[in-house]
Amino acid sequence: MRKHSGKQGMRSRTVWAAVARLGQVHWFFGNVYEAMVDMPQLLADARSDRAPKLLGAGSPLRYYLPVAPVTLAATAATLVDRWRSGGDRRVIITAAVSTTAATALTAYLVRTVNLRLLRSNEPLSATEIRRLLRLWHRGNLLRLLALTVAIWALHLAHFTRERGQAQ
Repeated sequence: MRKHSGKQGMRSRTVWAAVARLGQVHWFFGNVYEAMVDMPQLLADARSDRAPKLLGAGSPLRYYLPVAPVTLAATAATLVDRWRSGGDRRVIITAAVSTTAATALTAYLVRTVNLRLLRSNEPLSATEIRRLLRLWHRGNLLRLLALTVAIWALHLAHFTRERGQAQ
């Protein structure tokens, strides 16, 4: 990351922090919405009417894929900046670990549930669909918890850093 000085540096850090927070909030509320509408059930119900494509119509990946790299890069840049500038290490580690946990849970759910519902040509039994839905909802709940902690810790890391500079 390039070092900035003065107002330009502060503005750049603030922009990265804002992008990171916005991306994580988008991620959180997107997953709340998916839980509310029971997205995995919608995907399971539509299997016979859609081509088996990972990024086909109705795939939630279409909405997250463009934003995910920006969110993760902005979060990493913000946390590295806070670390280098002497921010609260416990809060920074909490934000990093919880963001990593949410990312890992997302990867797990995509691999075990979404791929099965979106790409598989083979028919799924009612028992298998119930198992996938239960797995997704439990994993999503854990992901929402991890994102809540990440958003809170990212905010706290920014707040304690800015407050410390003002004193």
